[in-house]
Amino acid sequence: MTAPRTRVSRRIGAIAESATLAVDARAKALKAQGRPVIGFGAGEPDFPTPDYIVQAAIAACSDPAMHRYTPAAGLPALREAIAAKTLRDSQFAVDAAQVLVTNGGKQAIYNAFAALLDPGDEVLVQAPYWTTYPESIQLAGGVPVIVTTDESTGYLATVEQLEAARTDRTKVLLFVSPSNPTGAVYPAEQVRAIGEWALEKGLWVVTDEIYEHLIYGDAQFTSMPALVPGLAEQCVIVNGVAKTFAMTGWRVGWMIGPADIIKAAGNLQSHATSNVSNVAQKAALAAVTGDLSAVAQMREAFDRRRRLMVSMLNDIPGVTCPEPFGAFYAYPSVKELLGRNIGGHVAHDTQELSALLLDEVEVAVVPGEAFGTPGYLRLSYALGDDDLVQGVGRIAKFLGQAG
Repeated sequence: MTAPRTRVSRRIGAIAESATLAVDARAKALKAQGRPVIGFGAGEPDFPTPDYIVQAAIAACSDPAMHRYTPAAGLPALREAIAAKTLRDSQFAVDAAQVLVTNGGKQAIYNAFAALLDPGDEVLVQAPYWTTYPESIQLAGGVPVIVTTDESTGYLATVEQLEAARTDRTKVLLFVSPSNPTGAVYPAEQVRAIGEWALEKGLWVVTDEIYEHLIYGDAQFTSMPALVPGLAEQCVIVNGVAKTFAMTGWRVGWMIGPADIIKAAGNLQSHATSNVSNVAQKAALAAVTGDLSAVAQMREAFDRRRRLMVSMLNDIPGVTCPEPFGAFYAYPSVKELLGRNIGGHVAHDTQELSALLLDEVEVAVVPGEAFGTPGYLRLSYALGDDDLVQGVGRIAKFLGQAG
């Protein structure tokens, strides 16, 4: 007798829902019911997109040329501008032909892995990791190999850890700095050392640089192929306008890499989605060719909130939160609180703890299980100062009951 076929393909059925978007959706649903939920889940700036960018989109709406199909790889002017912006911000020179404009950073990530991986190829992924990385790797036929870091090292991996995880099936190193979810930023000497190791071992590097402008304190952003020029022919950069310019909903990202990889990824995109919305591309063109004054203002606010949140979290007994130097997330360890009585409740893992925080004090956070490291919570500080203080205050009051 023939076994019944599954209704959903195994490939797609194996994909987990984005945990961060799920938390955000639940928080918004509760707010719509009138509950005073404070959400720390979504990874998006709370600022509006700068007006000069919006005006560029409005103008594009009236341009008949933008009402038609355009090249699947992106508007030529935008590809040129992204190449120029990469030289300006990363000190890495590329041609426009090495740029593929995508529907957000997520499509760039999937395109990159789809273009690089054959079934069974392994990708080194440092945990805590953003939820989309392992799913994109597996959807492309690859195998994520997790290299776990923790708060004792500021969530930074060493060459020795990466080498210990490498096998003869390893093809790609995924490198992310600044990091989502931890906010960790690798110092230049460590970026160079990891890049030189990848070059020596013949590995590809996919480096996600989408938080490049959200850096605080003495930390500095460095681009791996700029520090290790020999890596250029085996490196793909993923980036976009979402975080830097408060444009999460505009859905414009890009990937940069060797021309043959970009051509292959462009062929995929030509069948998957064709061109990115022309109006959004025109907005992105205004963003990447404009100055960074609006970005500086947002970064100043994020920096203030960062310091406030970390201080408040570290004042909670049983909570340990390393200082994040990039992005807009804090990633505290709450391992000491698991299994303890907290106001008549016991959470055995951070999934249960995050559910308690939402049910008992109406605060939404993302559990560490979503990022491959149980025992932690991710909180975004991309929200208003008053909500931040009130929300962390609720968390502190609830967790302060731990016995």
